[in-house]
Amino acid sequence: MPSFDIESKVDSHELTNAVDQSNRVISNRFDFKNANAMFEIKENKLSISANEIFQIDQMIPILKESLSKRSIDLKALEFGEKTSNNNKALLDANIIQGVSQEISKKIIKIIKDSKIKAQGSIQGDSLRVSGKKRDDLQAIINSLKNEEFEIPLQFVNFRD
Repeated sequence: MPSFDIESKVDSHELTNAVDQSNRVISNRFDFKNANAMFEIKENKLSISANEIFQIDQMIPILKESLSKRSIDLKALEFGEKTSNNNKALLDANIIQGVSQEISKKIIKIIKDSKIKAQGSIQGDSLRVSGKKRDDLQAIINSLKNEEFEIPLQFVNFRD
């Protein structure tokens, strides 16, 4: 029985490369001289720090450009609130890994509503879709690609 998995993962190596590239761009820019501006990755968090909030606003497009060049979907980051205290402004962004229960249920509902003979089963932070025909599964992949989700989805482990 053919099947495939739906998951949402960020390649940590590519993310590190994108953050390093962003730090290099900022270190070369004249308007960030002596600004103590930097990007940092700690576990599943990305921290952006600078002297002023307006500098963080200027740093975000640099980060987004580096991420998109590295084929990392911008939906994988969930930005928090900007905070400012004595000569330091901070912004934390969560790196989203895995498909949540509510999004999994939404995907399963879309599969059932499509009237295609296939089932979806939740397996931790991923989703397995199995069906009788390979063509049915490819139709499901196309219909899910046309839908808008809050997270980036990857379709992996396609097996016959």
